[in-house]
Amino acid sequence: MNLECYADYASALTDKRSTSGYCTLLGGNLVTWRSKKQSVMSRSSVEVEFRSMALGIYKLLWMKIILEELRIKWDVSMKLYCDNKSAIAITHNLVQHDRTKHVDIDKHFIEEKLEGGLICTPYVPTEEQLVDILTKGVHNSVFKNTLDKLGMKDLFHPA
Repeated sequence: MNLECYADYASALTDKRSTSGYCTLLGGNLVTWRSKKQSVMSRSSVEVEFRSMALGIYKLLWMKIILEELRIKWDVSMKLYCDNKSAIAITHNLVQHDRTKHVDIDKHFIEEKLEGGLICTPYVPTEEQLVDILTKGVHNSVFKNTLDKLGMKDLFHPA
């Protein structure tokens, strides 16, 4: 059984504000999801990605607490999937800290959870990023493929 989260962002064309989002899966089943348009413009895609990753980690920690209350022990690293290689590289490389001062709090929070072995951040290609349907408009085939991966059915699709 896996506890995993997909975190992502997208920028709006009209006001350049990002929509960050995440979805949390437990054993391959969608448990929580959220997308939110940011109230301020971000300086970089990495800033928004860190914000999404931090929100995803908060949800993973919440899920772990719920599982512990149900007396389900969880010792395996939780997976936080990310499609931004720069964000993943910065979280694993302490030397690049001078480039990320504007996202320092989220970066250190993510690093702390990585170093503690609580989470791991595998890269997922953009085509396989499940949360994209929450943060941006995607092609119909990508949308249907993502719904299939999440195990969701279209109730209004003619049989």
